[in-house]
Amino acid sequence: MPAAAPALDQLQRHLHTTRLLGSISSTLYYDQNTVMPAAGAPWRGEQLALLAAQLHERQSSEAYADLVAAAEAELDGDAPPQRRRNLQLLRLELNRQRCLDPALVTALARAQSHGNAVWQEARASNAFATFAPALRELIRLRREQAGQLADAEPVARSPWEILAQPFEPDSSKARLTELFAPLAAELPGLLESVAAAPASGPQETFELAEGLQEQLCSELLDSWGYDAARCQRSRSAHPFSCTVGPQDFRITTRVVRGQPFSAFLATAHEWGHSLYEQGLPRSDDHYFPWPLGEATSMGVHESQSLFWECRVARSRAFAERWHPRFQRGLGSDPWGGAFGFWRALNPLRPGLIRVEADELSYSLHIVLRFELELALLEQGMPVEELPAAWNRRMEELLGLQPATDAEGCLQDIHWAEGLFGYFPSYALGHLISAQISEALEQEIGPIEALVAAGETAALQDWLAGNVWPHGRSVNAEELVERVTGRPLDAGPFLTYLRAKVGQLSGAG
Repeated sequence: MPAAAPALDQLQRHLHTTRLLGSISSTLYYDQNTVMPAAGAPWRGEQLALLAAQLHERQSSEAYADLVAAAEAELDGDAPPQRRRNLQLLRLELNRQRCLDPALVTALARAQSHGNAVWQEARASNAFATFAPALRELIRLRREQAGQLADAEPVARSPWEILAQPFEPDSSKARLTELFAPLAAELPGLLESVAAAPASGPQETFELAEGLQEQLCSELLDSWGYDAARCQRSRSAHPFSCTVGPQDFRITTRVVRGQPFSAFLATAHEWGHSLYEQGLPRSDDHYFPWPLGEATSMGVHESQSLFWECRVARSRAFAERWHPRFQRGLGSDPWGGAFGFWRALNPLRPGLIRVEADELSYSLHIVLRFELELALLEQGMPVEELPAAWNRRMEELLGLQPATDAEGCLQDIHWAEGLFGYFPSYALGHLISAQISEALEQEIGPIEALVAAGETAALQDWLAGNVWPHGRSVNAEELVERVTGRPLDAGPFLTYLRAKVGQLSGAG
């Protein structure tokens, strides 16, 4: 960026300190979910609450408002568009922060930390009643937050839509319903056709030793450009990606008994998130504090993780390249060759667990959560009714009935941290990934061919040149239209799924 004016210099210094505090909070969160002993949860809640209060003060004070106003006053006709957009985003967030009661900010931070700890205990013991009070409190606080934020919204939005804005700017229930309707209409039929087909893949059950899974995950990351000087992989109850600083990128995975590919595919998924973070326009400390150096939305974020998990790691070309490694490590070949191994990576059968779901059923998991969030936040459904409502809708959408709440409404961490409005981003990620993939293939050739040739670096280069640099300069749908030349819709994703189902049904 050009040499900054004095007001912009002062604002940047303020933002830099704010970002330092935020990164301390991220580090504590990462620690809480990886190595912190369970008994540390109450104190961690106090730490996170203190930081949340300090961050809110820095982002809503009169002094900060004066800095933003002074920087805005320095704008002239020659100001670069990046500066205008940064200040526009700072002003929007300032207005939102100033609507919030500091006591609510602190209470939310405590409730999120407490919810996280209680959820882990409740999930391990399959005891929804243990978690219900924490969830009830988080819903109450988030409703209160939505009410306080309503005045800062540029257009009228419902409570759920207001809470979704940090994850999916400019999203609305109506637009999401429009985008998801073709999925809800076609995916159940595709699932039925797959279920009616003869069983495919290995009939023999097998386990991959934990050490072998860890080794394969490390080999995957190394082949995709993992830099140990800047990155770290750990274990957690729920896989996630976390950026602690401009040169500090963390991911986590987990080994799941009975799910031999879980850790491997989760590694591919979370590394996709991290690659996007590493490619955002904030490659040095100077630019790190500015909003344009942040992800435009979680839908775009998920599109990048799903690209690497599904379009690459679940591709037939990838299976052919990696089958020998799995075969050697296992000491046998339960898949009967590379084609069977590919089928095993793409089981295409409904499952109870979202993060283990195949590409056909995944979006239906999101429809379920989207509906239940609206019921909890806007339609008055009591928390006590959540398990039954979950099980009933799971049966209707996927034909499955959870035997326990641990594999039902307790399986995700998001509600335990009050992250209402987040789930639709996962389904949007599938739509965005498919549409961006079409544009990529038009320019540099089929993804399968590039993976078969071991040229995954070409995929990274294209994304680094066309997707990652936009940051928050545009919202998700604007980015898709800019990259692909047309509005976002479900068509490319459904086309991709139909083709994949047909290929997996072949004889090899």
